Amino acid sequence: MPRVILILLCLLSASVVLAAGSATESGDRDPRPAAGLRDVYFAEALYHAYQGEWFDSVARLDTELGQHRRVDEPALDTLYPHVNQAEFDVGDFELGYRMHLRAGRAIRAVVEGKVDEPQRNAAIYRLARLYFRKDQPREALQAMERIRGEVPQRIRDDVEFLRAQVLMANGRPEEASRILKELLGAKGLEGFAGYNMGIALMQQGKEQDGRQQLDRAGLVANLDSTSQAIRDKSNLVLGYKLLDENKGAEAKLVLDRVRLSGPFSNRALLGSGWADANQGQFERALVPWSILATREVTDPAVQEALLAMPFAYGKLKVYGKAAVLYGQALASFGKEIDKLGQSIVSVQEGKFLKALEREELRQDPDWVVKLRTLPQAPETYYLLELMASNDFQESLKNYLDLNGLAKRLAVWDRDLNSFEEMVKLRRGYYEPLLPEIDEAFKQLDSQIRLRQEQRDRIEKRLHAMLTAPRPDHLATAQERIAREEITRLEQIAAHKVPSPLAGEGQGGGEGATGETVADGDFTHPPTPSRQGRGTSEVTQRLARLRGVISWNIATQYHQRFSETFEDLDNLNRETERLKRRYDSFVRIRQAAAQSYQGYDDAIRSERARIAAAREKVAALLPRQGKILEAMAVEELSRRRVRLEQFQVTARFAIADSYDRANKAQAQKRVGE
Repeated sequence: MPRVILILLCLLSASVVLAAGSATESGDRDPRPAAGLRDVYFAEALYHAYQGEWFDSVARLDTELGQHRRVDEPALDTLYPHVNQAEFDVGDFELGYRMHLRAGRAIRAVVEGKVDEPQRNAAIYRLARLYFRKDQPREALQAMERIRGEVPQRIRDDVEFLRAQVLMANGRPEEASRILKELLGAKGLEGFAGYNMGIALMQQGKEQDGRQQLDRAGLVANLDSTSQAIRDKSNLVLGYKLLDENKGAEAKLVLDRVRLSGPFSNRALLGSGWADANQGQFERALVPWSILATREVTDPAVQEALLAMPFAYGKLKVYGKAAVLYGQALASFGKEIDKLGQSIVSVQEGKFLKALEREELRQDPDWVVKLRTLPQAPETYYLLELMASNDFQESLKNYLDLNGLAKRLAVWDRDLNSFEEMVKLRRGYYEPLLPEIDEAFKQLDSQIRLRQEQRDRIEKRLHAMLTAPRPDHLATAQERIAREEITRLEQIAAHKVPSPLAGEGQGGGEGATGETVADGDFTHPPTPSRQGRGTSEVTQRLARLRGVISWNIATQYHQRFSETFEDLDNLNRETERLKRRYDSFVRIRQAAAQSYQGYDDAIRSERARIAAAREKVAALLPRQGKILEAMAVEELSRRRVRLEQFQVTARFAIADSYDRANKAQAQKRVGE
């Protein structure tokens, strides 16, 4: 019976695994302000993550972490203060991008590392949620059992809610119900905790308590759209359960709570009509069914209502009206069967996948619903229920991600061509300049070496003079020259060589004694007495000069010593300036060379990786598309088989209605 099938579908859709996935999805991330970060690339990755652009956030942060691991001194890198958080976030972003294996490894690395307790517990929570989503409840439970100590306030209720879901999935509803009882008033979980607690109580065999809890969940007063949705679902599940137990009056009260504009309104209207029919009130049953029959005919509930309405008229013995409505339903089913056949052909021709790839649609959060407006893709009209299912959504996301990755790989391949062109231009610019720059560098290097040697020699002497004073080392250049000249004159005097200082009357061409001097020679050599006396005077005068110089050096020693240290400081500053110029030149020289050297191998390697990835994506994309098409064809075929069954029912019902109408008319004529 169609009603029984719908009841089973509703109970199956009430699975605890899917009950509150959206309730805990949006508020579990740490809202860290990027303004407090020192690393701009980490902040950029966070920006993309906050926009939901998981691929970009993973790509940027993974690259930044890879560069951080290769630096010589990690402590000097701007990412160093945030590296633990970055390691955690890259796993979290991978989880958002559904890179389950990599995300699990990355988060486990943080969980097992030395991090703060709240951060560690937040990582375990995400890891447990990952396992739960992958339908691995046992692994999820093992992860949840590792949460100890302080849990961040923002996810405390979510952690306990997930714990309860994991316990229920592992067949421990009693423990789950105790946790859920504490969460009944938790903000953000209104209705979700009550709904799951009702399911947990029913799993324990406490039917009455479970129904009461579902009834409370169906009365939650909250304007939030998600809370209203779970409230409608609680009423729908409870109503169909009461209807299955032939408690039509109670089911009617519960099903009438469901909003007429909500996602469960069609099934609620159908169930409300069956609740009236269960009590024999077919006239009242026509009210919700009449409303439902005017809605979109592709909905299974609407199609069943098209059969339920003539069924009610038949029970009211209005056989003519019933026959007409059965005929209208039969015609409608025939049209829909034809559309379904066309849709199956359209899916097999690839039009369905092209409709899913429309970028302008996926920019809208309601893009799945907007697919119904595409005239070239009629199959999307029948697949809203399928596309809302978890399995289809995961497969669809994988397909769209592969499609997006194929486009990105093509862009990256073109980017490598641009990089090669940039490297070529830089090589053409710098290579002609480098020989001249290297020659200037050699001169600068020679100057630095010379100045460094001079500085070291002077510094060594000055430090030695602190313990053993050497005034002679502080003589000025003029004093050194004067001393050398005095020494030369003393040597001349010692060898009794005539000198300008030896005679006193050599001017005007006359000798020392007044005799005439001719052709530069003495006509009469001076007497020995005069020569000895002149040499002695020269020696004394030279000695006095030497004494004056030595006196100045000795008396000015301390002053000159201080001034020399000041000059040494100036020399050190000059040496540092040269060294800075040297280091700057080295950096610039390296930067110039590195701007075009060493990229060829890296570009070839990346090009090979991109080519391998494109080849892999090219193989996986059509395969994933075939999975989606197979799911769509299976759903469309199932819908067509169901409508064909409805057609058979309608044909027999038409014949029966006409027979009953003829009998009624015959009896009326006989009575007359």
